[in-house]
Amino acid sequence: MSTVSEAQVREFDYVVVGGGSGGCAVAARLSEDPSVSVALIEAGPDDRGIPEVLRLDRWMELLESGYDWDYPIEPQANGNSFMRHARAKVLGGCSSHNSCIAFWPPAEDLDSWEREYGATGWNAAAMWPVLKRLETNEDAGPDAPHHGDRGPVNLMNVPPTDPCGVAVLAAAAEYGIPTTRFNTGTTVRSGANFFQINSKRDGTRSSSSVSYIHPIADRENFTLLTGLRAKKLLFDGLRCVGVEVVDNQFGRAQTIRAGREVVLSAGAIDTPKLLMLSGIGPAEHLAGRGVNVLLDSPGVGSNLQDHPEGVISWEAKQPMVSESTQWWEIGIFDTVDAGLDRPDLMMHYGSVPFDMHTLRRGYPTSENSFCLTPNVTHARSRGTVRLASRDFRDKPHVDPRYFTDPEGYDMRIMTEGIRRAREIVAQPAMAEWAGRELFPGPDHLSDDELAAYISRTHNTVYHPVGTAAMGSADDAPVDAQLRVKGVDGLRVADASVFPEHLSVNPNITVMMIGERCADLVKGAR
Repeated sequence: MSTVSEAQVREFDYVVVGGGSGGCAVAARLSEDPSVSVALIEAGPDDRGIPEVLRLDRWMELLESGYDWDYPIEPQANGNSFMRHARAKVLGGCSSHNSCIAFWPPAEDLDSWEREYGATGWNAAAMWPVLKRLETNEDAGPDAPHHGDRGPVNLMNVPPTDPCGVAVLAAAAEYGIPTTRFNTGTTVRSGANFFQINSKRDGTRSSSSVSYIHPIADRENFTLLTGLRAKKLLFDGLRCVGVEVVDNQFGRAQTIRAGREVVLSAGAIDTPKLLMLSGIGPAEHLAGRGVNVLLDSPGVGSNLQDHPEGVISWEAKQPMVSESTQWWEIGIFDTVDAGLDRPDLMMHYGSVPFDMHTLRRGYPTSENSFCLTPNVTHARSRGTVRLASRDFRDKPHVDPRYFTDPEGYDMRIMTEGIRRAREIVAQPAMAEWAGRELFPGPDHLSDDELAAYISRTHNTVYHPVGTAAMGSADDAPVDAQLRVKGVDGLRVADASVFPEHLSVNPNITVMMIGERCADLVKGAR
């Protein structure tokens, strides 16, 4: 890994801003060509030598820690205003910070990106070979030829060693949701199982940093720059030529120049923030914050989507597990509305007391408990990310606008999710595990009672997307080549480019976007 003097302006062929799930993949793949120089800039520290980051079973320690940007949300009219969005401040981004639930994106979701939003080239037939390339999957073999066995990201099956979890699967089957393998190439509309996770067998997370950067950190043409926070992108006219960074809150600005292209991979909250600080965004909003408008792009910071998550919990009659791969090991999919080609409801099973939003509201808790967390896979509410001020140090205004869709779809799906969770746990297979319902509690029965409970206590699965969406529409800020429309030399490769959310956990898809971005950059030389 090359080093350069802190005092000089540094120049590379390619500069990747943000060492997260997409950024690590982009940088590693671009640096495979020894004739080009690549810099990867990350505001947080290198994750090597930080056990609470590298050990997957310790991921919940990272929430609201020093490795978390910990973004509050704006007061919600219909949702839980206490909620916070965890965004990782460490190499690997959210793949170093979250649980490592590993899903291939459903073909129907990717095909919809192309068909409905004009994201040409992002259909499943085109993208599944990219997924195969990035993974080494435990299930790869003659019976699963779509899976890869030589990629950087290790995917393994969670072993079924949690007896309460095994009982949950049996109960789901009794209810009518069969036990089904995930990532087979067929979208699971109604099915449940232990997850696949991007982890190594020794419990080390197979994050984008572990998978892509650790093995190539000593490449002569690759430079990793950690602890540098981006202030703004730099432009020569309408061409992006680099980024201005600082190494502390009041540090003197340094310039990192890009001779060919800049790739912005700061995530669904910080990518629109940095674009807006650099003059690309809704002109009226930027002018109101004192930012010089380079390009009026109303879609920047709009179209914020998430997976809102409710919770229902029971006291356990038997001791819960004391060891786990990541404490959230099972997924349950179902369809509430008939005739869908994708699930509209997903639940995670957690083997921990998940009372982070219920305790303050007075609901009972227990140290020995389990929960199910229904979430809305395709929520229709849309939110925004906006600047608090022109100061890069100020946290942005994040307003998901949970449960504000005019038809009430999101709340209807979530309410039904709580009811179906109850039905599953009421099955005979759970009789030896399920004690009293802690929250919302058996007295919450009507739609209005459940909706009030959800609004007060819901969480997020920490899946913000869509704030610099790609597509052919005029208000889509990014085109299908991941280029920021209206300027040259700038692409985006992170979850902000999702035109619409996925039916599953999105982290592997973000790595896929990084891989695809590298392909597009190489093809443009």
